[in-house]
Amino acid sequence: MIELRHVTKRFGARLAVDDLTLRVPAGEVFGLLGHNGAGKSTAIGMMLGQVWPTAGEVRVCGCEVAADRQRALERVGAIFETPAFYDYLSGRRNLELLSHYTARTTPQRIREVIDWVGLTGRETGAVRTYSHGMRARLALAQALLPQPDLLILDEPGEGLDPEGIHELRHMILRLHRELGLTILLSSHLLNEVEQMCTRIAVLREGRKVFEGTLAEAKQTQDWVRMRVGDFGKAVKLLRAAGWLTDERDGQFVTLKDGVGTDQIVRHLVGQGMAVYEIAREEPTLEDFYLALMERSSRGGRPGDPGPPLATGAPSRETGGKEPA
Repeated sequence: MIELRHVTKRFGARLAVDDLTLRVPAGEVFGLLGHNGAGKSTAIGMMLGQVWPTAGEVRVCGCEVAADRQRALERVGAIFETPAFYDYLSGRRNLELLSHYTARTTPQRIREVIDWVGLTGRETGAVRTYSHGMRARLALAQALLPQPDLLILDEPGEGLDPEGIHELRHMILRLHRELGLTILLSSHLLNEVEQMCTRIAVLREGRKVFEGTLAEAKQTQDWVRMRVGDFGKAVKLLRAAGWLTDERDGQFVTLKDGVGTDQIVRHLVGQGMAVYEIAREEPTLEDFYLALMERSSRGGRPGDPGPPLATGAPSRETGGKEPA
């Protein structure tokens, strides 16, 4: 549905996107991740024909955007940057007016999208009376007007409270499940990406540093959390037994292949040590993302192995988007 081939974008002397090759297969919920200024919004702007690449090719729905933007985007819906509405008009009237920018839309279709996003009963109210969550629903309704095959959503949950984020997540998954939409989602909310996306790409300073399935991203070292009376002594005992490959943070260890946690408990208890807890640590997307950013900042290659970090979180964008 989306294919970028060796795409580069410069804004004067600044390199915003650097030789980006990316493919979003049909039917995927695809996550595009990266810190503020990583190039995500610039890449999306090029997909939507609002930013022209300096070099490379951008194809959407099988058509090159630069050569035939109208055809490439005729079955694409998008939330890009901050959606703008006429606050003094109703939600329905906003959709009627905004539909003129996409394609002719029947009253029946407008009623359908209002129902899809859960605004039925509130569509006649002025937008200035809408909560932030209702505005997000209205933006999604606008994106659905052209009966898209592809949805491109740039930070759709930005500014929502936890309840609004929860509702938006289920709405996006329902659109994917029931309408069979391909969805490209750019977000800083790693927990939401982890719950929605099947495949991700990570950008850093305009370059792609990872692309693959969520399962591949989480294939990190198999850490075991170990709470014992004396962690340092336990590590020495396990190393002496030849069962330990690594340790970190005074509570995590990795075991050699074939060594089970039950063996560890029996061995340590047999050496007179108190064992309070031992459990395998389930790797998260946040672990992977933070470790990947740290390796990239040290100049490591994207595929280099490395332990995930235990603490911290990626910063949210507080400023504007990349230049469009």
